[in-house]
Amino acid sequence: MAVLKGTNLTKRFGKFYALNGVNMEVNHGEVYGFIGPNGAGKSTTIKILLGILKASEGEATIFGKDAWKDAVDIHKRIAYVPGDVNLWPNLTGGEVIDLFMKLRGTLNKSRREEMIQKFNLDPSKKCRTYSKGNRQKVALISAFSSDAELYILDEPTSGLDPLMEKVFQDCVAEAKAAGKSVLLSSHILSEVEKLCDKVGIIRQGKLIETGTLQELRHLTRTNLLIETKQPIPDLEKFQGVHDLKIVRQGISFQVDSDALDAVLQYISQFGLLKLESSPPTLEELFMRHYQETKSISTTDGGVS
Repeated sequence: MAVLKGTNLTKRFGKFYALNGVNMEVNHGEVYGFIGPNGAGKSTTIKILLGILKASEGEATIFGKDAWKDAVDIHKRIAYVPGDVNLWPNLTGGEVIDLFMKLRGTLNKSRREEMIQKFNLDPSKKCRTYSKGNRQKVALISAFSSDAELYILDEPTSGLDPLMEKVFQDCVAEAKAAGKSVLLSSHILSEVEKLCDKVGIIRQGKLIETGTLQELRHLTRTNLLIETKQPIPDLEKFQGVHDLKIVRQGISFQVDSDALDAVLQYISQFGLLKLESSPPTLEELFMRHYQETKSISTTDGGVS
C-alpha cells in the first residue's frame, strides 16, 4: 500500500524546470532512498510533498490526501528533518525538542530521554551555542521521539560524525521494524545502500532510474587499482570487469560486487604486488551512466 505517491510532479520557475515529470511511490514499512547530486531536485520534491511549494503540474498525495490542500492534517502524522536545521537561539535544545513533540501531539518522556542519550546531546545548552551537528541532533531526536507514521529526511546526517551516523542508521532500522515508512534523501550512496529497500535516482529534475539495489547492481561496482609481477591475460574478457585501463601505477578497472571474489582469485595467481579498492562516488556514477543529453533543456536553476 502506497503511503506517499508523486505522479508527474513538475515544478517550473520561469523557463527553468526544477522538476520534470517525477513519479515516485513509498509503500508502508518501506525505506525509500532518494538520491542524486546536490541541485538535482531532491529538496524541491520534498518541499512539494510537505506542502511548502505547489507543483506546477502533477499530484502529490500522502496517506491518500492531497499534499498541498491537506498539509495541516498530513503534518500531524509525519516527521521531517531538513539538511540544515535552524533553531530558536534563546531556547535550549531540550525546550525545542519538547516544543516539536507537543506540536505533533505526543510527549513520550522516556523515549525522549533514550534518544537524547543515544545521540549524546546536552539538552540544557542554548541553541545558539550548538554546532551544525548538534542542531541536526535536535531535529533527529525530535523526529524519532515522535510516533510518526512517515519520516521525511532530507540530507539528515549533514554535519554528523561517523558514530552519530551509525546511531541514525539504527534509528531508521528501528522505525522500519515498527512498520513505519521512510523517505531518505541523500547524496551519500553508502548511506542509502545500508538502509534502503528501494532507490530513486534524480538528475536535473528527472527521475532517471528506480528500483531495488539488486536491480541497480551497476551502482555497486568497486574501483580496483592493481599491480602484479606478471601480466594478466584476458582480464578484460572476465565477466563483471568493466572499464579496464593501463595506468602508470598498474591496471585500473571496475568490478561488479558479485564478481569480486572470482576476479581477485584470478588475479592473485599472477603475483599481486599492490591492491587498492574504493567505491565509486555518486558523481562518477552519474558521469558514467547518465551522460547529459542536450536535446532537452532542463535544469533546476539551483533552487533545490
